[in-house]
Amino acid sequence: MSDHLPGGGIELMPEEITGLHARWSSSWTPSEVARRLAGIGTPWYVAAGWALDLFLGRRTRAHGDIEIGIPATSFPEVRRRFPGYVFDAAGSGRIWEDAALEVLAAVHQTWLRDPATGAYLLDVFREPHDGDTWICRRDTSIRFPYRDVIHRSRDGIPYLAPALVLLFKAKHVRRKDQEDFDATVPHMSPAQRETLAELLARVHPGHPWLTDL
Repeated sequence: MSDHLPGGGIELMPEEITGLHARWSSSWTPSEVARRLAGIGTPWYVAAGWALDLFLGRRTRAHGDIEIGIPATSFPEVRRRFPGYVFDAAGSGRIWEDAALEVLAAVHQTWLRDPATGAYLLDVFREPHDGDTWICRRDTSIRFPYRDVIHRSRDGIPYLAPALVLLFKAKHVRRKDQEDFDATVPHMSPAQRETLAELLARVHPGHPWLTDL
């Protein structure tokens, strides 16, 4: 992603940011996303809170939206799976409706919108990669083969490895992030916990979660 945001777009006022919750209230479930992406050639995975629920095999809390991650260069392939919908780019409190290429190059979040209702249904993270190697956008020196970062639920839905999900959540530690950490860590293997501890020490030295790992 670029270091500079493009011009244009819509700056969201506080009341509009609050109103986004309602626009996401009809967002899809992991099963629905998997159905729509069935047979696609690019690697993809459910990210964030839903990914941890897939790891745990149960829904632990309400989710305000659903995010998936894909290699950035595969976005056109994913986009073709959703005719009749529009992708808006989002970042830094702005939305670029039906985003142009220069906007997509500057931000990583892309919100799938139903133009008939204005509802948002899916958040697509266009992630850095090098061929079949996943690259962490928070620290580009952290790299893993996609086969190592994508796990699968019992019914075959791909999701991001829990250590990496929690690494992203560690930046802000909102209430839901702490709840996700508390619910997930007891079910992680020693190797998974060790990986998370190593990544936290690297990206967020002195992070309070380190004492619980």
